[in-house]
Amino acid sequence: MKVLVVGDVVGNPGRKTLKAYLDKYKSNYDFIIVNGENAAAGFGITAKLCDEILDWGVNVITSGNHIWDKKEIYDYLDRSNRVLRPHNYPNGVPGTGYTILKDKKGNKIAVVSLQGRVFMPPIDCPFTVANPLIEEIRKECKHIIIDFHAEATSEKLALANYLDGKVSVVYGTHTHVQTADNKILLEGTGYISDVGMTGSDNGIIGMNKESIIPKFLTALPQKFEIAEGKERINGLDIELDDETGECIKIERINLSLIELGIFN
Repeated sequence: MKVLVVGDVVGNPGRKTLKAYLDKYKSNYDFIIVNGENAAAGFGITAKLCDEILDWGVNVITSGNHIWDKKEIYDYLDRSNRVLRPHNYPNGVPGTGYTILKDKKGNKIAVVSLQGRVFMPPIDCPFTVANPLIEEIRKECKHIIIDFHAEATSEKLALANYLDGKVSVVYGTHTHVQTADNKILLEGTGYISDVGMTGSDNGIIGMNKESIIPKFLTALPQKFEIAEGKERINGLDIELDDETGECIKIERINLSLIELGIFN
């Protein structure tokens, strides 16, 4: 099973880059997962953008703390099993935190969205929430991929080791900076601390640097604006064993549109 994971898509530059990559390479993959929580001008995602991204061939859109930024998405989350919010939010919030779908070959694959608590808003513990959920999912399928939207590398690595051998892959999102620690853990779970960001490489984690730097200089609120130009896609090229669900390859994707030969 070949799986594409794409890191946090930021604004129109990120969407443009994602579509260009998918137009050229989506046929190489059996299943595609995209983190879309920053797709709408950097903050949240709209129903229209969800439909658009799914129409491009994406199977599941994951998210994180910014999923709640656009109120219109609340009803959409209740209607769709292909757009996820973190599973460890309290009971009663809109949407679902996991889904089980089929890839091109008919294999079942589960995608779980979780959110960390270190340097993040206080919500339910991802460790205690994940374990019973994974045990239940494993009764139905062995291919399980977790998007862990978290700030602290230690928390991400701890969760991956906690679930090693129980899930196929644990990958981190949220920081928008791709890490170089992609590996397969001892019991067969693929891991990376952060997939990175898909969008403009001209700014600061996808935002215009002229709108970010003053916040550090003055400590005053600033209106962040999307950066443009030098677009890059950050993601993962993953292969899973069809029978066992173990990760047999996890490689980073970090390419500009120019390097891909898509735009000059």
